[in-house]
Amino acid sequence: MKVLVLNGSPKGKYSITLQTSLYLEKKYPEHEFRVLNVGQQIKSFERDFTKAAEELKNADLIIFSYPVYTFIAPSQLHRFIELMKASGLDLTGKFVTQITTSKHFYDVTAHRFIHENCQDLGMKYIKGLSADMDDLLTEEGRKNARDFFEYVCWCMENDIYESLPKVKISSAHVPVTPVKSEEDKKTGDVVIVTDCAGDDKQLKDMIERFRVVLKNKSRVVNISEYPFQGGCLGCFNCAADGNCVYKDGFDEFLRSNIQTADAIVYAFSIRDHSMGSVFKMYDDRQFCNGHRTVTMGKPVGYLVSGNYSAETNLQMIIEARSEVGGNFLAGVACDEANPDEEIDRLAARLDYAINHKYVQPRNFYGVGGMKIFRDLIWLMQGLMKADHKFYKKHGIYDFPQKKKGTMLKMYLVGALMSSPKLKARAGSKINEGMIAPYKKVLDK
Repeated sequence: MKVLVLNGSPKGKYSITLQTSLYLEKKYPEHEFRVLNVGQQIKSFERDFTKAAEELKNADLIIFSYPVYTFIAPSQLHRFIELMKASGLDLTGKFVTQITTSKHFYDVTAHRFIHENCQDLGMKYIKGLSADMDDLLTEEGRKNARDFFEYVCWCMENDIYESLPKVKISSAHVPVTPVKSEEDKKTGDVVIVTDCAGDDKQLKDMIERFRVVLKNKSRVVNISEYPFQGGCLGCFNCAADGNCVYKDGFDEFLRSNIQTADAIVYAFSIRDHSMGSVFKMYDDRQFCNGHRTVTMGKPVGYLVSGNYSAETNLQMIIEARSEVGGNFLAGVACDEANPDEEIDRLAARLDYAINHKYVQPRNFYGVGGMKIFRDLIWLMQGLMKADHKFYKKHGIYDFPQKKKGTMLKMYLVGALMSSPKLKARAGSKINEGMIAPYKKVLDK
C-alpha cells in the first residue's frame, strides 16, 4: 500500500507529529510511506501544484499530519487544502485519515475541519488518531499508534469509512430496506437501548436491520416500558454507596441488564432537538453511578431517525458523552441519505471494536471533561465517597505533576530563547534537541 503523509506542520522534518508516521513506517515496512512537507513548503506548492497532485493521485491512503493550532489545523495546511480543491483533482473514493498531536485542546474541531473537507472532495474518511504530544515516548502511546494503523488497514480492506450527514432542507426519512434474518450469530452481547414507540416504523426498521447484519447477538431494552417512579431528584442519596433513593430498582437494572453488555447502542427519533424526555430521564437516573466511568472500554453506537445533520449541538453531546465515558464511538447511523449503508458500517465497526477491544485515546471532550470531574471529586471526596474510591483505583487523580526534570529543561530552553545571541548560535539544534527522544524510539 502506498501511504502519503501530508505534513502540515510548518516545522517540516522537525515536526513532533510527523514522528508518529515515521514510527509507523518502521513498524510496517510492507507499506510504502512518502512525506510531503506541505506546511513548510506551502509557497512552493502555490507556485506549482503538479508534484502534490501526482503524489495524491498515486496514494492508496492519505494521512493529514499536523499539530493542532488554536482550535484547528495550521494556516499553511488550510491553504494546501484550498489548493487541493482549486486544482480540480478527482480524489473521489480515496481513503484518508489524520494524525494530530496536541494537549487535546479542541482537537475535536480540528479533526472535524479535516473530515468535512475530505467529504467535500468525495474521499472515504477513517476516524483519525488524536495523540498527546508525548504519547509516542510511552509504550501505551506506541501501542495506540499501532492499533490505529491496523484499524485503518482493516477499514480499507472492508471498505468501511465514516460519513458526515449532509445538511438537507427536508427532514424526510429515507426508508430502510429489510433484510432476511440470520441465525448464525457469535456469542457477544450487544444491548440496544431505545424508547421506540409502537407506531415508529422507521426506527423499528433501523433497529431490525442493525440486529440482522450485526454479527453479534443482540437484545433490545425499551426504556419507555420501564416503570420509572420519576426523574433524578439531585438528592445525592447515591453519593456514598451508589443506591438510588427511588425503590423502582432502576440502579440495579442498569448495572445488571445494560452495563454488563459487550457494547451499547442507543436508538431514538429526534424530538425537540434531543433524544426526548424518556431518554433524558434515563440519562439523569444514571447518576446512581455518580461521575464514575463504569462502562469505559465498551464501544457504543447510535441509530438516529430524524434531521440529525441539522442538530449540531446533539452531535456534540453524543461525541462528548462517549469521550468522557472512555467509550469508542463506533458511529452514528441516521436515515437522511443512505441508511442501509450507514447501519451496515456501524454494525461492522462495532463488531471490530468488540473483537479487538479497540479503544482510542480520549480527545479534548474526554480529557477536558475528566479533568473537570477529577478536580470536582477531589474537593467533594467527603461526600462523593464512591466516586473518590473509583478515581483513586483507576489513577484518575493525576496531580500534582511532579515532573521536575521537564520543568528544569523548560527553564533552560526559556533562558536560551530569551537571549538573541544564544538563540542565533543554537540555530536548528533547538529543533533537533526537541525531536531527539523521538529519534531514539525510531532507532529501536
